[in-house]
Amino acid sequence: MAKRWLAIMMAGLLTGAGAPPDAPATGGAILLRPAAVFDGVDGTRHAGWQVLVRGDRIVAVGPGLVAPAGARSIDLPGDTLMPGMIEGHGHLFLHPYDEASWDDQVLHEPLALRTARAVTQARATLRAGFTSERDLGTEGAGYADVGLKAAIDQGIVEGPRLSVATRAIVALGAYGPKGFEPGVAIPQGAEEVSGVESIVAAVRRQIAAGADWIKLYADYRWRAGEDSRATLSLAEIEAAVAAAHDAGRPVAVHAATAEGMRRAIAAGVDTIEHGYGGTPAIFASMAAKKIAFCPTLAAADASARYRGWSGAEPAPAAVRTSREAFRLARAAGVPICMGGDVGVFAHGTNAREMTLMAAAGMAPAQVLLAATSGNARWMRMGDRLGAVKPGLLADLVAVAGDPTADIDAVRSVRLVMKGGIVVDG
Repeated sequence: MAKRWLAIMMAGLLTGAGAPPDAPATGGAILLRPAAVFDGVDGTRHAGWQVLVRGDRIVAVGPGLVAPAGARSIDLPGDTLMPGMIEGHGHLFLHPYDEASWDDQVLHEPLALRTARAVTQARATLRAGFTSERDLGTEGAGYADVGLKAAIDQGIVEGPRLSVATRAIVALGAYGPKGFEPGVAIPQGAEEVSGVESIVAAVRRQIAAGADWIKLYADYRWRAGEDSRATLSLAEIEAAVAAAHDAGRPVAVHAATAEGMRRAIAAGVDTIEHGYGGTPAIFASMAAKKIAFCPTLAAADASARYRGWSGAEPAPAAVRTSREAFRLARAAGVPICMGGDVGVFAHGTNAREMTLMAAAGMAPAQVLLAATSGNARWMRMGDRLGAVKPGLLADLVAVAGDPTADIDAVRSVRLVMKGGIVVDG
């Protein structure tokens, strides 16, 4: 530990920082001097701009800034400074399915083990440049995400700012794990409901326990090997949305079928996840209602690779379907959420979704906007996060090179700042 701190202090002296990266700034101000700033507002990269941070806020942005007396300067030559990225669809209590199947994680891994793993995964997420995350369900780990969020907020452990959905809600009998003696109660990966009164009670129960979002499954497989079908009725989804919105909570819906998406749109949900069965008409309806779409391309990609796909074209049918849904959504003008369903693949490699979005035809600058100000907007945090401008929280990331030209630059993180504190760099 002593050697590590000595190395950090020497690095600070050599770069002119004058203090360990995670030490408080002298005078409470930090001047960040990158090669350019991507401000997250309109997709422009501004060469020669600097950013001044005081406390947990950005106080000035632009060219020619002068560090106030007593401020610390951090030089970031060759780097682009940008808003902290926001993971739009994650599961911190899951780990990659090639390490352990979903069933084994839900049924056989102790809650303490899953929580310890989630702590490590939250740290990896933050240090990969994702300073916020919407965690859409603990998948059998109950309300542990509420505790993890509190531990991060209190500074007990490192991690992104979390918006949590706790247990998620599914139709009775439509989720898993499955395959056991009929009638034997098996722990489930989400809270089961049946009927309008039941789903409203579940929504309220989860909000009372700490849910920031309500996550519904509009469709799923009734049995292994079957195609997904709509599970929750329109009346059930409408009742859940009304109860959630009454409490000021937005609603995210897993929907992979056309009918599941149609019901979710009619009910007025806030985001739709996956959307593999979407049609031009369905995406047009989403666009008209400004319902954001989280395509989770990386989940389909990772699952195909676990089954033996090498990455060569033509891709498996599921991968092609996810790409086509993404194309149709963009063509219809649907607001795009950046979220990869991380947990299916490794936490800390969240940028995998961004790479796939660019490979599927989205311009790198638009991918960056989706991962910053776009996600902040859909997650109702746009007044605090998602852009580099005065008054917003100083959640900032420096990456090597120019991510507006090469999206893979976001994998080369040089500095991470959360709330004005440098947590890595």
